[in-house]
Amino acid sequence: MLIIDTALQKRQREGRPIRVAMVGAGFMARGVARQICRYVPGMELVAIANRTPEKARAIYAEAGVADVVEVGTVAQLEACLEQGRPAITDDALLLSRAAGIEAIIEVTGAVEHGAQVVLEAIRHGKHIILLNAELDGTVGPILKVYADRAGVVYTVADGDQPGVTLNLARFVKGLGVKPVLCGNIKGLHDPYRNPTTQEGFARQWGQNPSMVTSFADGSKISFEQAVIANALGMQVARRGMLGPTVAPGTPVTKAAEWYPQELLLNGGPGIVDYVVGAEPGPGVFVLGTIDDPVQQHYLKLYKLGPGPLYCFYTPYHLCHFETPTTVARAVLFQDAALAPAGPMCVEVVTAAKVPLHAGQVLDGIGHYHTYGLAENADTTRLDNLLPIGVAEGCILRHDVPQDQVLTYDDVLLPEGRLIDRLRREQEEYFRVAYPAGAHTATQAVV
Repeated sequence: MLIIDTALQKRQREGRPIRVAMVGAGFMARGVARQICRYVPGMELVAIANRTPEKARAIYAEAGVADVVEVGTVAQLEACLEQGRPAITDDALLLSRAAGIEAIIEVTGAVEHGAQVVLEAIRHGKHIILLNAELDGTVGPILKVYADRAGVVYTVADGDQPGVTLNLARFVKGLGVKPVLCGNIKGLHDPYRNPTTQEGFARQWGQNPSMVTSFADGSKISFEQAVIANALGMQVARRGMLGPTVAPGTPVTKAAEWYPQELLLNGGPGIVDYVVGAEPGPGVFVLGTIDDPVQQHYLKLYKLGPGPLYCFYTPYHLCHFETPTTVARAVLFQDAALAPAGPMCVEVVTAAKVPLHAGQVLDGIGHYHTYGLAENADTTRLDNLLPIGVAEGCILRHDVPQDQVLTYDDVLLPEGRLIDRLRREQEEYFRVAYPAGAHTATQAVV
């Protein structure tokens, strides 16, 4: 990554900073804006879109940017770009359509709206940087197909745990060591948490209660590990992952003791999983293996243990601090931090958080009705399971008991949604590209 700062400095000297726009004005967007505007030479945040433009204006103000113009048309936005004046708008599609913007950062966590923004940006030749694992974990593979056709980079952001994990996995593979488990360190996992129980914590940190709930109830970790699996061709050991809990403060270097070795050393594609209680949290780790006895000797000398499983870890993830790095990788080097490598390997399916009743309209991720569980995509398809990324707004056909996993047969889908069309396209595209029996994570040929 050290080459990126040099490349950005060159763009700054040449007076050609990367022009990036952002959709969303929540907690994470606030950090991204501050980082780009104050600390990243060679990059400019030229516009922010949010349903409430004043929140976008406030984010700019906190980052020390004044003279912000509210715009309502593409022409007005492009005029601001020519004049070097930052813009705000309540129409996110303007950012996707305006000439002169090289990349879009999507940081809403919304699936339907995020899909609309991303698809429109791809159509207009813009690179996509997601702080929206929910979107990637629902229709990432087909969005990647669209991006490849358009010649743009589609990537989940570095800094979030999936991006940090992929950086680590690429490093481990570069050593000649095979990653067999990609893990995430959590401090809490309780599927029955809701925005009411999490309100105090959210207020303490200035976050959205539903977003905090998605961390606590396991939905977020399911999406994060699913997108890693889809990038590396991995699976889950079982629905919901193994998710061992260890004594607080247990070092992650002991991770090889927490998972069945026969599962990791069977020559398979490897798995994604998590642990609760280990340190350093909230970091990420990779368990890898190598058959070469000489290299095993060196790894033991370098204090990675006797093998056959070796633990590599990153002790932190810095979220918005590292997002500009992903922008630069995409724009300057056409390199994705993390993207699906083919069809879905792992999905996030919908489980009932509470007893649900016929006629209820399901609420969103991190709310009161449902939580997400990681499941292998083949099982999801075979059992017609309902992805949680499409569950919001669905109407229940009948009562569903607590903890039951929902299927498409349990619900009525809202009409006219882009996300449902993309799901159908995704299934059809990869059914043709990868016939039955050939489900792999090989790069799709577009």
